[in-house]
Amino acid sequence: MKRSFIIILYKIAYRLNQLRRMVLRPLTVGVKIMLVRDGQVLLVRHTYLAGWFLPGGGVKRGETLEEAARREAWEELGAKLGEVTLFGIYSDIQSYRNEHIAVFVCDSFTLTDKQDYEIAESAFFPRQSPPPGISSGAYSRLKEYHQPLPAIKARIW
Repeated sequence: MKRSFIIILYKIAYRLNQLRRMVLRPLTVGVKIMLVRDGQVLLVRHTYLAGWFLPGGGVKRGETLEEAARREAWEELGAKLGEVTLFGIYSDIQSYRNEHIAVFVCDSFTLTDKQDYEIAESAFFPRQSPPPGISSGAYSRLKEYHQPLPAIKARIW
C-alpha cells in the first residue's frame, strides 16, 4: 500500500515538473551514468515513466557533475562508483526543454541491495542488443559507446 502510494506521488510530481518546464523553460543540468560490466550496460525502468533509461538525474545546487553522477547512482541503484570518465555533454532543446546532460561511463562499481521507490526495475543488457522500449537518448549513447565519436563536443541529445 505504502509503495503504490509513493509511486503515484512520483507520477504526479513528474507530470507537474513537465508542466513547469513547459511554462517556464528553465535551464536544467542533468547527469546520466553508463555502468558497464562484461560488455553489458545497466539500465533502469522508472515507476513513473515507460521505457528503459540510463540511470541519472538532476544536478543539485553546489554539486559538481561528477558528484551528481555518484549521488544519482547511489540513490537509484545503491551503486558505489569507482573511477568515472566523462563520455560527452548533450543538449535537449526539443519539446519545450532546455536541458544539458553530462554522460559518464564507469566500469568499476559495486551494487548493494538498496531499493529506491523511483526505480521499478534495473537489469544488465548487452550493449549491442538493448531491450525493447529503450529511450532514444540511451539507445544513441550505447551506439556511440560501441563506436565512439572522435573528440568530445556538444551534441543534440
